[in-house]
Amino acid sequence: MTATGVLLALEGVDGSGKTTQAQFLAEALKRRGFKVVLTREPTAGPAGQRLRRYLAGPDRHLSPAEELALFIADRREHVAQVINPALAAGQVVITDRYYYSSVAYQGALGLEPAHILEVNEGFAPRPRLVFILTLPPAAAVARLAGSPGRRRQVSEGRHYLEQVAAIYASLTGPHIRRVDAAASPESLHAILLALTLKALDLQ
Repeated sequence: MTATGVLLALEGVDGSGKTTQAQFLAEALKRRGFKVVLTREPTAGPAGQRLRRYLAGPDRHLSPAEELALFIADRREHVAQVINPALAAGQVVITDRYYYSSVAYQGALGLEPAHILEVNEGFAPRPRLVFILTLPPAAAVARLAGSPGRRRQVSEGRHYLEQVAAIYASLTGPHIRRVDAAASPESLHAILLALTLKALDLQ
């Protein structure tokens, strides 16, 4: 691991298993002696809490630009208070969602994905690896519907998720790795861990 730390991001449509895999990966790296910061977006900060309440609400009343502004405000705080300090301390930061979610989700509402990416990369560090967990939207919706006690979010309509998935599929770069989220949680974890250890020059 380098002195400046390593940033890893897990991305994908709702229901693809990002949160579970982020936790598995953090635990596996901790067992190997790494100092790990596991975080997520939206955060627990003021803008993040407002976003979570909004996404859990009955309708999508903010404009796409207003949504994006809230996500960027939350992300600026996240980068300044959590991500950059941890990277400076040489830690591994694993984030459950990052700015690629804004590219995909607000892009699917009609904003320009390339512009969203440019704005975010103006202040947010690019991850060493971005794991995009791929899952057909129909399967994602079925998973979400089968989660007991879970409130459906306004961002979980099948047609909308199809547009989100299409934007995720368009993202390119040497740091992006696509992994089939239809695999078992254990198999998916093994793949993500192997790719991570390779990126950390440990395999």
